[in-house]
Amino acid sequence: MLNKIHDKFVPILNQVIARNNGEKEFHQAIHEVLGSLGHVISRHPEYAESALIERLCEPERQIIFRVPWIDDQGDVHINRGFRVQFNSALGPYKGGLRFHPTVNVGIIKFLGFEQTFKNALTGMSIGGGKGGSDFNPRGYSDREIMRFCQSFMTELHRHIGEYIDVPAGDIGVGGREIGYLFGQFKRLTNRYGAGVITGKGLLYGGSQVRTEATGYGAVYFVERMLATKGYGFDGRRAVVSGSGNVAIYTIQKLISLGAKVVACSDSDGYIIDEDGIDIDLVREIKEKQRGRIKEYIEQKGKSVRYVENSSIWHIPCDIAMPSAIQNELTGDDARTLVKNGLIAVGEGANMPSTPEAINIFQEAGILFAPGKAANAGGVATSALEMQQNASRDSWTFEETENRLAKIMHGIHDLCYETAEEYGVPGDYVKGANIAGFLRVAKAMHALGVI
Repeated sequence: MLNKIHDKFVPILNQVIARNNGEKEFHQAIHEVLGSLGHVISRHPEYAESALIERLCEPERQIIFRVPWIDDQGDVHINRGFRVQFNSALGPYKGGLRFHPTVNVGIIKFLGFEQTFKNALTGMSIGGGKGGSDFNPRGYSDREIMRFCQSFMTELHRHIGEYIDVPAGDIGVGGREIGYLFGQFKRLTNRYGAGVITGKGLLYGGSQVRTEATGYGAVYFVERMLATKGYGFDGRRAVVSGSGNVAIYTIQKLISLGAKVVACSDSDGYIIDEDGIDIDLVREIKEKQRGRIKEYIEQKGKSVRYVENSSIWHIPCDIAMPSAIQNELTGDDARTLVKNGLIAVGEGANMPSTPEAINIFQEAGILFAPGKAANAGGVATSALEMQQNASRDSWTFEETENRLAKIMHGIHDLCYETAEEYGVPGDYVKGANIAGFLRVAKAMHALGVI
């Protein structure tokens, strides 16, 4: 259930749908933003001139390439690589690389479009981009993943640079993959261009808190959002979907702030631990053993339940943090959560709630933090990594986390105040869309038709 958009934007949306046939996630992302801009254009008609919105909905550049690689048995595999450089009005393209079998050009365009506004909300000089491959790292050896990453970077290196496009990690691309990618870039270019990629290891130009940043940042945003109603995390029951990097550090920060996290998941199923999730055990299974979440029950004991082929959102909770993948939380899930006493949602993933789910949350008065605002902590800390690389500096964990918290609180306040200013108080979706749009549109307008 998508919100109605202003009549003047209907031809633009129709053009996007016709030009990008079958790319439903991209259509959904465009529709959501256009549905927020009616009041903006009435106040700022200049942003409807020179086809600015049409340009904003069309990537500046789309790169698709072949990625051949050899497995441990000597067989050759062919995957497809993508990099969509969506908008550079505010700075070099910035956005992660996703290695997952669902990746296609439509997914990457949706992510790049969202990234443009997310990056704008940080207030930092970074544009929007995204990339990845339909390669699935699950089940492959380190050497196979290394060979894939080296082949992927052999083509990608032609299109990136610290003043052009700076990738990072996303689903399926963690510290191991970033290391292989950066190593190949260094070999191909014969230079130590630390600023060309973020999420690096601390030994070779990485930043403290980068691993934790997206999860921590989402919790900081929700903390600020709860405070507007006089709430806090202490004693609250929370559910976090996923068990990758974002979910792990979301859980860790929630626990540190007094919440009780009772469930997390992976693509096979979810665990419920009524004593509270043991985050150290989850990290051991997922980060060191690279195992599946069901192994938690084998190591923790009978007090834990493991459920397959069911929605984690049927578990009663006060705080829901969807942190896995797009459109994972449906309208039916939202109705169940509301019925079970939910008070707030914080999106750790990109667009994890369907439009119907968002409408249900908002109609029920649930505090809702959209991903383009709530999960901006990862890219914000990537930009902090770029600053450290440029100055050949290195900050402490405490200093970097303090900067992250300040940025996330600033993003919250910008979204909250923008929603108030444009007559939709408490609507963080419209607040984020309008605030992000205004920053990008002002820069595009100032730069002229490019």
